[in-house]
Amino acid sequence: MSDWLEGKVVENIHWNDGLYTLKIDADISPFTAGQFASLALMIDGERVARPYSFLSAPHEKPLEFFFYTADKGVLSNALYALQPGDTILVKNPANGFFTLDEVPQSRDLWMIGTGTGIAPFLSILRTTQAWEKFKNLVLLQGVRTNADLQYQDMIQGLREEHGERFRFQGFVSREAVEGTIQGRIPAAIEDGSLEEAVGLELSPENSQVMLCGNPDMVKDAVDLLKARGLAKNLRRKPGQITTENYW
Repeated sequence: MSDWLEGKVVENIHWNDGLYTLKIDADISPFTAGQFASLALMIDGERVARPYSFLSAPHEKPLEFFFYTADKGVLSNALYALQPGDTILVKNPANGFFTLDEVPQSRDLWMIGTGTGIAPFLSILRTTQAWEKFKNLVLLQGVRTNADLQYQDMIQGLREEHGERFRFQGFVSREAVEGTIQGRIPAAIEDGSLEEAVGLELSPENSQVMLCGNPDMVKDAVDLLKARGLAKNLRRKPGQITTENYW
């Protein structure tokens, strides 16, 4: 049975105008990396809620979430304005099946995220399960501008801890940024530049792919991966592609 718990804002990090991270102290039940929790505020006498993926790993406190504000997003703009000590509602327990328990075994795991859709991947990458289940782990982060390319310190820490087993590739669609690919992730899948940059081949035999973020990116990437012989991962029929829209 789910319930709403009162949490307290520990920190609200404004990365840039509209991109932010909330750290929340809340006594929720244990969750699995890749899951989400609904967050809510009372606005004009009404509880306004939306689900957000955990960026923090299950063993970490406080809870951490990564957001964009939407132009007409009543909740996202209200969350952006929160201050340390403010109250926020957190639905307990966590939910969702975008977890490694649902992903079949393979040699390589590709984690493809746009915007704040990298949140569940950063949670997954800081668990032992990820490194026990796969030999190579690849994280792709697609954003609009260099200012949106956040959590690079955490990503560098993963590089230092796991060496050649971890590979990262950034994509920036609206700017040319050194070390990143300019453009959209599906285009780099289609022309082969993604595999060239990462140094691994996307194949049904050796790859599992998790996609999270902009629904257009997810759809276009899935279509291209299917053309390469990969299939959607279903419980009744395991495949290589696991998706979650997060927008």
